[in-house]
Amino acid sequence: MFSPAQEQQIYHTSRYLLGLLQPRLDRACRLQVRTWLAEALEQGAFVSEAEEIHTIPNFIVQLEVACLIHRELGLNVHSILAVLLYMPFSAGRISPSEIKSVCGEEVLRLLQLLARTSELYMRKEAISSENFHNLLISMAEDMRVVLIIIAYRLYLLRHASMIRRPEDRKELASEVSFLYAPIAHRLGLYKIKGEMEDLCLMYLQPKIYGFITRKLRETKDARDAYIAEFIRVVRETLLRDLQDVSFEMKGRVKSVSSISNKLKKLPFEDIYDVFAIRIIVDVPPERERQVCWQIYSIVTDMYRPNPERLKDWISIPKSNGYESLHTTVLGPENRWVEVQIRSKRMDAIAEQGVAAHWRYKRDVVEEDHELEIWLDTIREVLNHPDSKGMEFLDTVHLSLYAHDITVFTPKGRPITLPLDASVLDFAYAVHTDLGDTCIGAKVNHKVLPLSYRLSNGDQVEILTSKMVQPEPGWLNFVATAYAKVKIETALRRRQREAIAQGEALLTERLKSQGEQLTSSLLNRLTHLYRYDKPDTFLRHIGDGTFEFPEDFDRVVQGKTPKSGGNRVTRVFSSLFSSKEREGQTLSGTIAQRPTIDKSHPYELIEQDGLLNYKIAPCCHPIPGDDALGIISDESEVIVHKCSCPEATRYKTVQGDRLLSVHWSTHHTPLFETTLVIRGIDSKGLLNAISQIFLEDFKVSITAIDLKAHDGVFQGTISVKVLDTRQVEAICQILRRNPAIHEVYRLSELDAGYS
Repeated sequence: MFSPAQEQQIYHTSRYLLGLLQPRLDRACRLQVRTWLAEALEQGAFVSEAEEIHTIPNFIVQLEVACLIHRELGLNVHSILAVLLYMPFSAGRISPSEIKSVCGEEVLRLLQLLARTSELYMRKEAISSENFHNLLISMAEDMRVVLIIIAYRLYLLRHASMIRRPEDRKELASEVSFLYAPIAHRLGLYKIKGEMEDLCLMYLQPKIYGFITRKLRETKDARDAYIAEFIRVVRETLLRDLQDVSFEMKGRVKSVSSISNKLKKLPFEDIYDVFAIRIIVDVPPERERQVCWQIYSIVTDMYRPNPERLKDWISIPKSNGYESLHTTVLGPENRWVEVQIRSKRMDAIAEQGVAAHWRYKRDVVEEDHELEIWLDTIREVLNHPDSKGMEFLDTVHLSLYAHDITVFTPKGRPITLPLDASVLDFAYAVHTDLGDTCIGAKVNHKVLPLSYRLSNGDQVEILTSKMVQPEPGWLNFVATAYAKVKIETALRRRQREAIAQGEALLTERLKSQGEQLTSSLLNRLTHLYRYDKPDTFLRHIGDGTFEFPEDFDRVVQGKTPKSGGNRVTRVFSSLFSSKEREGQTLSGTIAQRPTIDKSHPYELIEQDGLLNYKIAPCCHPIPGDDALGIISDESEVIVHKCSCPEATRYKTVQGDRLLSVHWSTHHTPLFETTLVIRGIDSKGLLNAISQIFLEDFKVSITAIDLKAHDGVFQGTISVKVLDTRQVEAICQILRRNPAIHEVYRLSELDAGYS
């Protein structure tokens, strides 16, 4: 079954694990675990499946990962047993009751959580949002499950040469760089994160990786000599000035991935902080800060520091628990050297992240609280009923990559937020009600708008108004997943309330005429009054933006509407084309069943006002957008924006349906898009806007939702256009009006709130 070399590997690994387990498990438990593993091995529970991406025996993988989680992550005996017993347990060779009676409830709970994320734990295909969702649920429930999965991914990366196909190596590297490396970063596993990113770079961008490693090899001797001399001089000074402090010093070079990121801005020769020196002191917790700052003072007296490169994560640790004092000094030969100063406890947390917190749990550290806040945010997002699909994945993925800043309430309470967080993010971080009613803030005693991006150390006092409620545009201002979820929740709640109110008003109006609200009647009215769907029509009735015209009762009875109508209808009646009044729709009959040849881009054609494709209702692409086609079950071509989450989902799970497309010239304004417009309310503004659409561009307006409050107006206008060039031309003309401060095309992310 195993080669002699593999048998030797199993022997040494088993001895190591036995040494770990022996002091912590009684003899009966150890013997039972050994019996289970032997029986499972004999019964084929560890046999590799044919579609397994690697050639390493699964039994060896489980033994090695069990060693890894203890040696590099510091996880305890419960986690080790969970890894060893996972495959027999998931194969049904061991029952939950047996696990509980022999190993205890803790091991059983970990195994059940691992089983919940089994698709992720042993995954072979690309990430799906459902699996990502399961992973985060496990993270929020027990961090050890995520650490085990990270360890398994790291092991596979280290042994990627044993993966059968090159494309599988790239797929694994893509998955790790997208998901697991940023999670490792967020959990403070900087050493593992750096190794993951380096290995991913090696398989995803071999030319860049080869260039950097070659450059580092060429300069290795000179670099090693420089680091050794720098350390020697600093050590001698510290030994003289800090006789009562035990310390050690390490020298290193920046990771390959870190240098790669810097190469995007600078040539290799100009990267000034390739060198890094770490000074680790062994002192009691109560002396840590004092000694670290003392060393900082000694080093900066020796070498000139770069004041812009001082990072004080001792006074205010990162949200993942990272504590360290960083500075960059100008060393001999005018070369920049990064110096990191930390205690032994801080170094353990920096190397092993949250796992080290369990080891130091007797010490009350505020970082645990910050990490718990982050996990609470994840739980909040996961428990939200509207959190879905790739949109959710992208949101959380961004938050994993984010760097932190710390800002303060007026009473001095620190709030940790990602880089680029706004006043609005801060408001939601303090309290949801504060976010929902935010109109701006006093930042360092200066009044600033809710879109203002905060900086590290800002003091923020939120200004609120009971008259304010979340708007779709707010989504453009926030960087945190929590704030986005809360805004979306409020918007959807408002929509539902407006739809319900609109349905009640319409029902009441029809009842007065002896009519009942039926789906067919609702669809007819929706089409007649130029709304995209019944819910939109009902919503506009509910929020008061649609007023029943004088001839509404005639329309209900099936008679032709009179000219005129309500104010909006009168202003823009001349803008609606005769073809649209006849009921021609963009998503209507396809000109002819398309002939599809995947070897060439599919030509998107308009002929006599008909199209040989359909527009996706989720993202509403128009000619000029970066687009792709998806072949439906009916062999129709559905066109999506490339950035559309639905298209992304198809890329992940149904790539065979994708189709490259090319826009041909279109001559009829068939394509609906929505413009967001904001500015100062002024007399005659509505007429001025209508004149631009009517006289300058001769386009049709299908919906208007404009609101004014306190002299400021904002809202949306939906129009039928030819292509993206026409949209940009319209926006440019509108921006010339001094009363209009902002106008842009609504993205598909916000389209549901138009």
